[in-house]
Amino acid sequence: MSAVIFENSNEIQPGTFAIRTKLLLSIPVNVNLLGRVIDPLGRPLDLAKALEPKERRAVEVRAPSIIARTAVRKPLETGIKVIDSLVPIGHGQRELIIGDTKTGKTAIAVDTILHQKGKGTICIM
Repeated sequence: MSAVIFENSNEIQPGTFAIRTKLLLSIPVNVNLLGRVIDPLGRPLDLAKALEPKERRAVEVRAPSIIARTAVRKPLETGIKVIDSLVPIGHGQRELIIGDTKTGKTAIAVDTILHQKGKGTICIM
């Protein structure tokens, strides 16, 4: 059995009464959550309006198996011709950019995201 405390931990002392909810840690989710900065409880930290959650999802979930995932049918173009010709990247795939420091990994990722503008692709970095 475990407990997680996210706020007002200074008020908790030995003998403080607590009630177990038997719920897993979950946060509110919504399409408007994309691009927002939130705390572990799902509250926005930016100055935009609060989220109006339609549902809640568990924080820790198992990734879908390889067989359960949708097959890649649409290529994702990075806008960098060398990468597009040597490394085929599928729309919806996760990719890892590995390299030494100061080799331009972040620049490649940012350029790829900027190249997706107006194409209906959602990029999360």
